[in-house]
Amino acid sequence: MNDDSRSHPFRHSQQDAEAADRIPDTPQTRAPAYRLAFMDPEFMCREELRPVRLQLELLKPQMIMDERGIQSTVVIMGSARIPDPTGTAAGAEATVIETGKGGSKGAAKGAAAMAHWYDEARKLARLITTRSLETYGRDFVVVTGGGPGIMEAGNRGADDVGGQSIGLNIVLPHEQAPNAYVTPDLCFNFHYFAVRKMHFLMRARAICIFPGGFGTLDEMFETLTLIQTGRMKPVPFLLFGREFWESVINWQALADAGTISADDLGLFRYVETAEEAAEIICGGEG
Repeated sequence: MNDDSRSHPFRHSQQDAEAADRIPDTPQTRAPAYRLAFMDPEFMCREELRPVRLQLELLKPQMIMDERGIQSTVVIMGSARIPDPTGTAAGAEATVIETGKGGSKGAAKGAAAMAHWYDEARKLARLITTRSLETYGRDFVVVTGGGPGIMEAGNRGADDVGGQSIGLNIVLPHEQAPNAYVTPDLCFNFHYFAVRKMHFLMRARAICIFPGGFGTLDEMFETLTLIQTGRMKPVPFLLFGREFWESVINWQALADAGTISADDLGLFRYVETAEEAAEIICGGEG
């Protein structure tokens, strides 16, 4: 932001932040009470400031994406444990994956038998980003969780064709750096899962769910619930790999038991290939 965009004549907060760093060193100026409130990390992390931190996490990515002109996204989700089958990804050494017993490098390739889905997610991101480039990167922008596995494949596919992509990281106990393919100034970090989930969906034009575990299931069911209850407009909701999903979730049993309606089974559809998904998303089919 520059001064020309401001509608008032008062000093910019950045000016005072810089001035505060140049004040004389005295017992008074060293005291925490003297710090500017917005420059005081101990104050900002207090329990009472949680509503402010929630607002900041919502605003920062929102403002940056608005400034970049990003209008719509395509969400790619899936397991962090599905590895690149070629082993050629940047930083291809094993990453640390969160497990019930803590961080584990071995878990990073725990789903190696499904490595073909990495290739499919990468291909999908290439196809979607090629379409995005026709809009100068405003629409159909790939967004992932910014981590390894399927997330890396999504960001990597966008990078393959020279496009931008978004990564929405979350701080975890054994968190490593985001994957190397996220566009750096569209790589965000979150403390609050709830706000991160909002950013996944606020611009979503389509949701693409590859095989995954707890995190993928969490995002999948929460989004389906939002659509089912009318809290979110329906968008193409694509599950990659019918065999996997029908082995993991007995959707028909839920309908037969009456815990969901038969019509709810139409909220999603199965796809097997990137080309099939891209046709649904970019071809206007819903």
